[in-house]
Amino acid sequence: MASCLSNLVRYRKLFLMMLVLGIGGNLLVSFHISVINYPSMHIKRFMNKTWLERYGSPLHHETITLLWSLIVSAYGVGGLLGCLCSGYLCMKYGKKKCLLYNNMLVIAAALHIAFSKTAKSFEMILIGRFLFGISAGIILSAHGPFVGEVSPKKLRGFANTSTVVFFSLGKLSGQIMGLRELLGTESLWPLLLALSGILAFVQLVSLPFFPESPPYLLIQKEDTEGCLKAMKQLWGEGDYQEEIDDMMKEKAAIKSIKTTGVLELLKDPVWRWQLYMLIVVTLSLQLCGVNAIYFYAFEVFQTARLDKDLIPYVSLGMGTGELFSVLLCSSIIDRFGRRILLWGGYWLMAGLMAFLVITLSLQNQFSWMAYCSVALIFLFIVAFGIGPPGAIACIMMEIFDQSNRSSAFVIFGIIGWIGLTVLGMMFPFAVEAMGHFCFLIFFGVLVIAGLFFYLFLPETKGKSIVEITKEFSMIHFRKKHLLTAGKKSPVENTFCTKL
Repeated sequence: MASCLSNLVRYRKLFLMMLVLGIGGNLLVSFHISVINYPSMHIKRFMNKTWLERYGSPLHHETITLLWSLIVSAYGVGGLLGCLCSGYLCMKYGKKKCLLYNNMLVIAAALHIAFSKTAKSFEMILIGRFLFGISAGIILSAHGPFVGEVSPKKLRGFANTSTVVFFSLGKLSGQIMGLRELLGTESLWPLLLALSGILAFVQLVSLPFFPESPPYLLIQKEDTEGCLKAMKQLWGEGDYQEEIDDMMKEKAAIKSIKTTGVLELLKDPVWRWQLYMLIVVTLSLQLCGVNAIYFYAFEVFQTARLDKDLIPYVSLGMGTGELFSVLLCSSIIDRFGRRILLWGGYWLMAGLMAFLVITLSLQNQFSWMAYCSVALIFLFIVAFGIGPPGAIACIMMEIFDQSNRSSAFVIFGIIGWIGLTVLGMMFPFAVEAMGHFCFLIFFGVLVIAGLFFYLFLPETKGKSIVEITKEFSMIHFRKKHLLTAGKKSPVENTFCTKL
C-alpha cells in the first residue's frame, strides 16, 4: 500500500496525462461504436420526415435501411482511411501534435451531427460519422504508442492496459448515455452523438501542457536534454540513466532514425516473427467471439424470459463487468506478465464458450438452462477483460521499436477495421445458417490462438526492445537442434530455417 501511494505521488503528472490521453483517445472510439444503436429508430424517422418535407413523399422501407446502413458503415470506412493516414501523420508531426489536430476533426464531426436536425439534413449525420471514423483510425494508431512511450518500464504494463480501460469505459458510457431516461430520446439524440466533441475539446486545451514522449525526443529528434526534461516532468526527480541507456541501445540497433514505412516493415526479415505475432494477435482479437457474444446476448436474454424493458440494463451490466475486469487486468499485468494472461485467457474463454454451446443446445429441454447461458455470457465477458485485451495492448507496444511502431499499428488497424467490417457482415448469416453452433467457430479460434501464443510468444514484461527482439530471433533457430540431432557432422547441418 505504501509503495502504491508513493507511485501515485511521484507519477501524478504521468497519471494525469494518461487520463487526458484516454478521454480524448480510445474512449471516443468505443463510445461511437456502442452508442449508434440507441437512437437508430429516431434517426430513421428523422430521415423519413426530412425526405417527406423535401419531396412530398415518404421513403421506402428498403431506402431507409440502405441510408441507415450507410450511416453505420461510414464509421468503419472512415476508420480505415484514418488508419492508412496515421503512420504518415505520426511520423511528420509526432503523436502529440497528431492527437491535437485530430481533436479539431472530432469537434467538426460533432458540430455536423449536433446541427443536423436543426438544418434538416440527414446528410450531415453521414458526414459526421465519416469524420468520426477518420479520427478513430488516427486515435487507435496514436493513443496506444504514445501512452506506452511516456511511461517508465515498471509501469509500462499498467499504462498500456489503460488504453483498454478507456475503451471499455467508452462502451459503457455509450450504453449509459443512450438510455431513454438520459439522451436516447427523440429530441436529444443529436446531443448524444455529438457528446464526444466536448471530450475532444478538453484534450485539445489540456494536452499542450504535457511533453512529447521521451523515446521520440531522444531517438527521432536526437534531443537528449529534452528527453531528460520530459522524464523529470512526468516521472519526478530521479536518476534515469538506465532508461536513457535502453533508448540509446534501441537507437543503435535501428538502421535509421526515420520511421519505417509499412512496406519496408513487411519486407524486413528481422521483424518477420513480430509481424506473424501481430497478425495472429489482431485476427484472434477479432475472432475471439466477444463481439458475437454481445450481438447474440439479446436473444439469450429473451429466451431467459427477461422483461424487454429490463434487457438494456442487463446489457449495461455486461459492459460494467468488462470495465471492472479490465481494471483488474491493469493491476495484475505487471505482476503476472503478458504471456500467461493471453494464452490462459483464451483457453479459459474457450472452455466457457464450449459450455455456452451446450447450455444453448439444452435450453429448450430445461428452462433453467437459459439462466446458465446468461451466467456463462457474463463469465465470458469477465474472462475476456481480465486477459487478452490488456495483454495485447502491451505486446503490440513492446515487440516493435521506435522506428517501426507506427507502421505496425497501421497494419494492426487495417486488419482490425477490415475484420470488424467483414465480421459484422458475415455473422448474421452464420447465425441464420448455424444457430448457436456458430460459436464453435470462435471456440476453434480460441484454442488454436492460445496454443500459438503458448508455444511462440516470449514474455515481454520488464524487458527492453533489444532483449525482446533477440528472443524473437531465437525462434528462427528452434528447429535447428531437432533437425541436427543425431547427425555426424554438426558443421554440415548448421542452418537457419526460413519462416
